[in-house]
Amino acid sequence: MSSRVLRRGGWNTVGIVLFAVMVFPVFWMISTAFKPDDQINSLTPTWFSTSPTLHHFADAIHTPFFWTDVKNSVIIVLITVAIAMTLAFLAAVALAKYRFTGRKLFIVLMIGIQMLPGAGLIIPLYVVLARYHQVDKLSGVILTYLTFALPFSVWTLRGFIIGIPKELEEAAMVDGSTRLGAFVRILLPLVAPGLVATSVFAFITSWNEYIFARILLNDQGKQTVTVWLSYFLGTSRHQDWGALMAGSTLTAIPVVIFFLLVQRRIMFGLTAGAVKG
Repeated sequence: MSSRVLRRGGWNTVGIVLFAVMVFPVFWMISTAFKPDDQINSLTPTWFSTSPTLHHFADAIHTPFFWTDVKNSVIIVLITVAIAMTLAFLAAVALAKYRFTGRKLFIVLMIGIQMLPGAGLIIPLYVVLARYHQVDKLSGVILTYLTFALPFSVWTLRGFIIGIPKELEEAAMVDGSTRLGAFVRILLPLVAPGLVATSVFAFITSWNEYIFARILLNDQGKQTVTVWLSYFLGTSRHQDWGALMAGSTLTAIPVVIFFLLVQRRIMFGLTAGAVKG
């Protein structure tokens, strides 16, 4: 019994250490955003500021193109998530409920696309988008994000839908409901947690993406908030770390808000979607 307690305590300690390592950069970012310049540039690290300031947040907000780039990011993310969830749900239903020619090949291709490194697709995607005049346009970035969000979303929702018993739909149809009615009243509510969990992935991935947005969007008035944030890393000797940390904190806030709004359904959606594959 004592060995089991020691083993459990050891694993708990390892978990706490890993959690601290992952959380510390976030803590330091937020803490630095509220520190005055003298504490930020001091050779003696300060964990908590005794005289916090909002000056760095004001500097970040009043930086040129901040609100424009935030609007661009919101447009790109909302459209990407909406299209990805709609198409992924329909594709997942087809893969989970029906048998058709090329079904297994389609599933293999989805897995293969997820294995491809994003950096290796930059040049091919740029060439294709340039041919159709989608470079330096928000629509081109949306299409690029869909390339990566759709395969994962389809795969996740397919596993979730497979876990829903067919008897539920059949019982609704026996009671007089049409196939469409059974789909709307039975399947759609049950798959809602899976949609929420998958949308979180699509939202975070699209919001935090930087490389493709930086390459495809050259006009500062059309760039995303992550690209805007990169302009704080200038070439001058004096680096405004306070404004950089404040901008990073502001960039992370939408993800946190979205997560808090849907957190009740996330765990159920992730576990339920993993019942069958």
